[in-house]
Amino acid sequence: MYLDALTLRHFRNYDSLSVTFSPGLNILLGENAQGKTNLLEAIYVLALARSHRTHNDHELIEWGADSAEVTGRVVKSSGTVPLALTLTKKGKKATVNHLEQPRLSSYLGQLNVVLFAPEDLNLVKGAPSARRRFVDMEFGQMSPKYLYNLTQYRAILRQRNKYLRQLHYHQAHDLVYLDVLSDQLAGFGAEIIHTRQVLLDRMMVFADHLHGEITQGKEKLTFRYVLPNELADAHTAQDLYQALLALYKKLRDREIDQSVTLAGPHRDDVTFITNGKDVSAFGSQGQQRTTALSVKLAEIELMKEQTGEYPLLLLDDVLSELDTVRQTHLLATFQSKVQTFLTTTDLSGVAEDIVHDPRIMTIADGQLTVTAPGAGHADSE
Repeated sequence: MYLDALTLRHFRNYDSLSVTFSPGLNILLGENAQGKTNLLEAIYVLALARSHRTHNDHELIEWGADSAEVTGRVVKSSGTVPLALTLTKKGKKATVNHLEQPRLSSYLGQLNVVLFAPEDLNLVKGAPSARRRFVDMEFGQMSPKYLYNLTQYRAILRQRNKYLRQLHYHQAHDLVYLDVLSDQLAGFGAEIIHTRQVLLDRMMVFADHLHGEITQGKEKLTFRYVLPNELADAHTAQDLYQALLALYKKLRDREIDQSVTLAGPHRDDVTFITNGKDVSAFGSQGQQRTTALSVKLAEIELMKEQTGEYPLLLLDDVLSELDTVRQTHLLATFQSKVQTFLTTTDLSGVAEDIVHDPRIMTIADGQLTVTAPGAGHADSE
């Protein structure tokens, strides 16, 4: 899978841009605040119908415009797929093959991307919410069923938390309705947890192999999906459902008292372990960065295994954060297999002996100029 062409209209600081890309390495070169990351963000938005930088779609629309458009041509093993996303202040419209999609869930998965930015180096030592967000974003691209279960779970979770607050303040008294919500939440929650367990186990296999290469066999990497003790012995979706139901009954009084749901996939975590030690607690900064790199690279292989296509790799100014050894593994491991977009302010940070025939595009004030052709062409206004 690769992105052959991209067109922007009134997106961020791009009034109008049409560009074609190399199926290999595309380097976006320029000073800060010129539009490099905005272009990378546009590719991410085309894939996931949302930004990784803001939750407010209004910020994606050029100042003074009523809407923004991002369109692209995706080449897959099965053929070429035109995608289009229109962002307005009232919502968004997505089309696949020129057909408007009734739900965003039917649009997602047409173009898969893996983003690696400096903040991802904090994946290991950051808050549990960052790891849950990482898992949900990536597994949601790989599995429409996972995305559906997650959407339903979040909707019911909001309902349940609202009802717990009503019970707490004696605005409601019907515990039967709470049981109904608990049953629904446990059903979707069990499916989410089970899928996470299966996919994390597969990702761990790829990550351990990559981690061993980077550390020259000195470290072994494993994952541990952290669940409440009450769920530790549940290994099927049905067992997890029953265990979650029992846990909600056990926690009922505490949840009403605190007005919040205290268990479920929205509270779980992932621990990364090298040579038997928790990397976030006991690992050096170098070990934490190597682990984060191994996890992100493993994500690419897992996505290929699950979808049959390699995703796009988006590298947002990350090379300056990595030493030569980690740069080598990041660029060399997938260069021949994965279309890559790399933003940088300085080509001196890109090892010439690793990179082969890159397409270099210089960006200044929202204007794009091709300085090393590679493949394709670009026109901007």
